[in-house]
Amino acid sequence: MSQHAIETARIGDFAAQGDALGYSIAPETPADIAAREALLDRAMGAKRRRKTSEKLRRGRLPAEGLAFSARGADGALLGTLRLWDVRLGHAGAPALLLGPLAVEPTLKGAGIGKALMRHAIAEATRLGHRAILLMGDAPYYARFGFSAEKTDRLAMPGPYEKERFLALELAGGALEGAHGALEATGRRVSSSPAATSPCAAGCAP
Repeated sequence: MSQHAIETARIGDFAAQGDALGYSIAPETPADIAAREALLDRAMGAKRRRKTSEKLRRGRLPAEGLAFSARGADGALLGTLRLWDVRLGHAGAPALLLGPLAVEPTLKGAGIGKALMRHAIAEATRLGHRAILLMGDAPYYARFGFSAEKTDRLAMPGPYEKERFLALELAGGALEGAHGALEATGRRVSSSPAATSPCAAGCAP
């Protein structure tokens, strides 16, 4: 069994752990927007909106069905994770960009981030996506099967640390021959005033 299959199979274990800790994972809703932005500010700081990955998210909506919230038993937002539609270079194959992943700082180490990751990977696989890329700490994301092995010929659209540019193939060979800078392809935010506010636009990095 592949490492990805092993990690995906463990999602049930983390669902049970979530029950024990008093949280659950569900699709993000409009009611989560303000709490999400406040959580991201607490977890990542004011510089989060200046990250290169923001260029691929600005003015776009997350990939359909791939924005998740971890909520406590009282409904409080404890964690957030979103994935975004991208293209692997000009006229390249479609893929997903993961981020941001954030957990309430006081709950780090409780397994919420791991549960969100495994849930997101399982859902992306179920929906037929073939690859996920992200910018992040290699030792942390290696446990989910991510590595820099398949990103040598790919790039982010701006300054970034090469060793933090990681990828996971959900389908064998999905990244073979991929090259060039990632391009945003996701659904655009509506032009209505309410939809184009920073929070409604998903202004996380």
